[in-house]
Amino acid sequence: MLRYVLFVPCLVLVLSAFTSTSQAATMPLADATVSGPRITKLPNGLTVLVQEDDRFPLVSLRLYVHAGSAFETPEQAGISHLLEHMVFKGTKTRAPGQVAQDIESAGGYLNAATSFDYTMYIADMPADRWELGMEVIQDMIFGATIDPAELASEKKVVLAELERGEDTPSSRIFKNLQPRIWPGTPYARPIIGTRETVEAITAEDIHRYIAALYQPQSMLLAVCGQVQEAEVLAKATALFGSLQNTAPVDPPQPLATPQLNAVARAIPGPTVQVGSMPLNKAYVHVAFPIPSFRSAKSTGLEVLAYLLGGDRTSRLYRTFKYERQLVDSISCSALMLERVGMFSIYATLDPADLERFWQELMVELSTLDAHTFSQEALARATLNLEHELFQAKETIAGLTSKLGFFQFFENSQLAEENYFHELAAITPDILQARIREYLQPERLVASLLVPAVPQGQHGEPQSNATSLVAAVSDEDRAKALERMVRASWGGSAGNATGPLAEQAFGQGRRGEPERLDLGDGRTLVLMPDATLPYTAITLSMRGGDHLVPPDKQGLAELAAWVFNRGTGNRTATEIQDFLADRAASMSVAAHRNLFTVSMKFPTRFGDELLAFLEEALASPAFAPDELAREQKNLAAAIRKREDQPMGLALRHVFPFLFKNHPYGYFHQGQPEEIATLTREDVLEFWRHQRTMPWTLAVCGEFSRDAMMALAGRLAAGIGGDPARGSLEWTAPQWGDSKTAELHLAERNQAHLLIAFPLPGAGHADTPGLTLLRATLAGMSGLLFSDLRDKQGLAYTVTAFLWQSPTTGALFFYIGADPDKMPQALEGFKKVTAQLNESLLPEEELRRGKNVLQGDYYRDHQSLLSRTDEAATLLTQGFPADLNRQQLDAAQRLTPKDLQALARRYLNWDAAYFLRVQP
Repeated sequence: MLRYVLFVPCLVLVLSAFTSTSQAATMPLADATVSGPRITKLPNGLTVLVQEDDRFPLVSLRLYVHAGSAFETPEQAGISHLLEHMVFKGTKTRAPGQVAQDIESAGGYLNAATSFDYTMYIADMPADRWELGMEVIQDMIFGATIDPAELASEKKVVLAELERGEDTPSSRIFKNLQPRIWPGTPYARPIIGTRETVEAITAEDIHRYIAALYQPQSMLLAVCGQVQEAEVLAKATALFGSLQNTAPVDPPQPLATPQLNAVARAIPGPTVQVGSMPLNKAYVHVAFPIPSFRSAKSTGLEVLAYLLGGDRTSRLYRTFKYERQLVDSISCSALMLERVGMFSIYATLDPADLERFWQELMVELSTLDAHTFSQEALARATLNLEHELFQAKETIAGLTSKLGFFQFFENSQLAEENYFHELAAITPDILQARIREYLQPERLVASLLVPAVPQGQHGEPQSNATSLVAAVSDEDRAKALERMVRASWGGSAGNATGPLAEQAFGQGRRGEPERLDLGDGRTLVLMPDATLPYTAITLSMRGGDHLVPPDKQGLAELAAWVFNRGTGNRTATEIQDFLADRAASMSVAAHRNLFTVSMKFPTRFGDELLAFLEEALASPAFAPDELAREQKNLAAAIRKREDQPMGLALRHVFPFLFKNHPYGYFHQGQPEEIATLTREDVLEFWRHQRTMPWTLAVCGEFSRDAMMALAGRLAAGIGGDPARGSLEWTAPQWGDSKTAELHLAERNQAHLLIAFPLPGAGHADTPGLTLLRATLAGMSGLLFSDLRDKQGLAYTVTAFLWQSPTTGALFFYIGADPDKMPQALEGFKKVTAQLNESLLPEEELRRGKNVLQGDYYRDHQSLLSRTDEAATLLTQGFPADLNRQQLDAAQRLTPKDLQALARRYLNWDAAYFLRVQP
């Protein structure tokens, strides 16, 4: 559901089983949550939504404002996003950075997001500190000082963010697409603005913008969690009730049919744009303009997008990814905003396959007939769209955003129910009408990004490059692609028939966790939680890369990729259909020391899904044709990852840090080595992997007897082999070289990753190291405060912790202009010197402790997060509540304890430096 994207803060850069499947697919998902929200409008027009929900000791707050980039003039482009940054840079009562510090010090999470149609301010708080969250949101907006000096510094950060987006292929393509798919509208401009407009914005401009658009009548405050409605309304009235509306606000209206047709006529379609830069892959984005989410036709377009490219059962995935193996990935979506929309097909592929893929995609689109979709496929699509929306209720933050979206944009909580009715009413005739109306060649707009010079695996020019890819110029390539569109549609162009707190974990519907030792290293963990009618399962086994010889790096990962691509009884496509028909998910992952299988599904399908899990574990097919597909997919994923600066760095960091040990492997292998692995290699890996000790963790609504029986049957088939099932962890040897440098041509930013060696996760120092990381990271952390807030060196600067049972590392990271890297390194050293020489102030220590506390509860809301934690910790030999124990231990630490840890581990002579240079 792409209207659902509207309440996910990510648009700045892009932005009990039934025997009959069809019967199950039409049954609405039951809602086991509390009663609906209460809506109150204050005298000044500000709307307050309150949902009482006692599942967790958490409260989420969202303030929606009808002010985004689509409300800007061309000269103001980027002002909404720049304001979102500046509200963190000081208010009349809080110094720069203090709004984040106050929230994080209370164990909360603070953020903001700018979209085309709105700006959203976010605070997720411990239940006893929700009032502070509301106070800070009010202060950071209406008390913002917008100091000119801070503004000048923050502009540098925004420009660094802009450059970072230009280094990312998908972001660059979307930016190129906007003015061509939405010409003559404010949606044609990037949310972040341009270098010229951002640099020209003044403090006075921002104050005027706030005065004009931040009217209480244009706002919604949503509060959900462990609260009382009366208390929320009293606090909201005290903080926001005195705000006055100073100007009339006309609600934005979607483009009417004549306006939408005018936009389409402004597209001299088909129109294709091709750009080039040093890349491994080709990136293709095909789009058609469609109406906004307010249109009665929006639901049909969403269903059509899902049928075409919503999952592995979809038409485009089956055709181009699975059967013809022309693409690495392909998806389809219907992005609908408040006034406009975009029907998109996005693919990544090898450049040599571009010409064939484009020709065949155009044939597919030009002959598309909705009546060729089966009734099973249509039922599957509607079930999964309903499921995606329902899953938002699993966390307090997701519930708040969902309720807030429907109230803010639809002005009704009945909109969700109406949407479900619309889904149930979709027919092939309705879908065919949408195809005739919108998926026509004269409306087609495409943006492609291809390698500047086609490269082989070792940098030589490709001898098999197609004539399209080898065209003299990007303009020639674009014209060739446009000709293919016209040829595929024949004479149809221009003849379209249509117009355009800890205690909460034992409360409510949760039962007591239960751990059962099944012998020979096998364990069952049961965590009842009947809040939602879903079940999550994680099976974690020792092994992964530790079972792979050095000359077969990537084997564990390849085995995970092909594992659920067929069993003795089902083909890969049959598995995809089976899971999608039940709104179920299954993931298989290989790690450096573990191998995990996870599932999540509506409880009503439990009997069928448990039987399938047994089948998958007992008889994975590892069929040769599927293995060949996944070898190609894995190699493509590696090359795509190495098109991203951070992807390149993170892929190379472990081979750089460790030697003669599985931790030093290229976990995904190398493309040329992946191609040499055989089915016998995979089978031998699995024969060894299935003998390893394991933990099965279950959380949600389930039958204890059924899970006990499942665990007993699994124990009879996997694990518990004393001859092969022992695997002891060994500590790796750190690398000899302390520096490494990688290069990505024609990028704007350099990236620096610094690693300080640490002991393993079970070490007595781990609670303190976790707390040390918390004091360094975050928007009010020591690194962010100095290198970004004070020096304005980068958009992203942070610290993160990685630990295995035997070793670990504390990483510092920054991405910045190459000329600023020496200053960034000195900034890192300055912060560590302060930690060595001075005791951390008590307020900083308290902030770090509260950050850990808040993060722990926020990260343990979903069912899978709880099964993953229990299964992986127990399998590695740790207590299931290790994270909780270490959190408690961290709360007892003093500034002297952290100083001792800083002196012991933040040793620059022992540090490793990995750089990615443009």
